[in-house]
Amino acid sequence: MTAQMRRAAVSVPANIAEGAARGSTRELRRFIAIAAASLSELDTHIEIARRLGYLNTDNLQHQVDTVSAVLMGLGTSLKQKLK
Repeated sequence: MTAQMRRAAVSVPANIAEGAARGSTRELRRFIAIAAASLSELDTHIEIARRLGYLNTDNLQHQVDTVSAVLMGLGTSLKQKLK
């Protein structure tokens, strides 16, 4: 589970960077969506770990929620830019 959580966590900024490097707003938006999916995967692993008693997630959950809000805002902003 730890390895899966690390991969999902690393995938979030890696996908943002890859999307930005593609050079188009459409591609960046697509990779932001992929990053959000990786964040959702991480969120699920955190919840499972919490339910199994492996970790206390108050601060971790707040961080995931903050990153999620930023990704959603960025995705919305880029969608408006495409119109």
